[in-house]
Amino acid sequence: MTPSAHTGSTPPVLALPATSDALNERLVEGLAAVDALLRREVDHDDEFIAGANIHLAEAGGKRFRPLLTLLASEVGSGINDDVIAAATGVELTHLASLYHDDVMDEADMRRGAPSANAKYDNSTAILVGDLLFGTASSIIADLGPEAVKIQARTFIRLCSGQIRDTRRAPDGVDATDYYLQVLADKTGVLIATAARYGAMFSGCDAETTETLREYGERLGMAFQLADDLIDIASDPEETGKTPGTDLREGKQTLPVLYALASTDPADARLQELLRSELKDDASLAEALALLRVHPAMDRAQERTNAVAAEATAALDALPSSEAKSALAALATSVVTRVG
Repeated sequence: MTPSAHTGSTPPVLALPATSDALNERLVEGLAAVDALLRREVDHDDEFIAGANIHLAEAGGKRFRPLLTLLASEVGSGINDDVIAAATGVELTHLASLYHDDVMDEADMRRGAPSANAKYDNSTAILVGDLLFGTASSIIADLGPEAVKIQARTFIRLCSGQIRDTRRAPDGVDATDYYLQVLADKTGVLIATAARYGAMFSGCDAETTETLREYGERLGMAFQLADDLIDIASDPEETGKTPGTDLREGKQTLPVLYALASTDPADARLQELLRSELKDDASLAEALALLRVHPAMDRAQERTNAVAAEATAALDALPSSEAKSALAALATSVVTRVG
């Protein structure tokens, strides 16, 4: 498999301590091929549509999901044209969801570049997201009916998770359990599908494919839990992300849930802020400052690490290999990153 020539640069592979030079080279070549296919698929005769399609892809990102598809394929026979196509479909699905996220988040920046809703208008951002979802589905359709069914079920869970992400836990339901299930749907399912496709299209048997799907879902949850911590603790100059976006939207992420559950009278002011709308910059800054030094952050980090450990434990069913070691290293890297 030789990557096609393309314009633009391929995002760097996440640093994986267990990756040999040979495996890393295959992953870099594979990501270049994914990037080339993605660019061909989103190109359009209309210059405006072509630019809008590629906007968030050009804004950067680590190509985490296609990387996982490529790496999971190494458990089987390795990267091939179907693996490249599946990885591209997954990445396009992810990018499509970001256009919708930008509208919902009302943020001005993403990855250090103007967000989709800031560069365009809300209606255009939504329609471009829909266009990219359609493009992803077209690519996956060429991989057979099972892949199409997986894509559809993934999309259903992803959307239901996004819907429930803006709602509080129903009465009688543990708020933390509810939130973790939201993460499994909102983020975990697409990363699970990324790993599942890599296994499927590299010839892995059903048991191995399920193992990698389970690993991917736990990995995705850990990835999102880490993002929740970054949203509170991040420096926008380092991450390109606006801190406190979740707080401003009223989302009760894990650190917020832990802080709200505190019975320490010293936390009264923080809890008052977290229960308010935080629409003005001063209140948001105060809430962020108090939450950043609260024990809830350490507790949330411990839970994040535990979920990553569950992902690694899922790999125990696989025989020892370089790919298995790299997958374990990836689980560690997602919870130790700063952006």
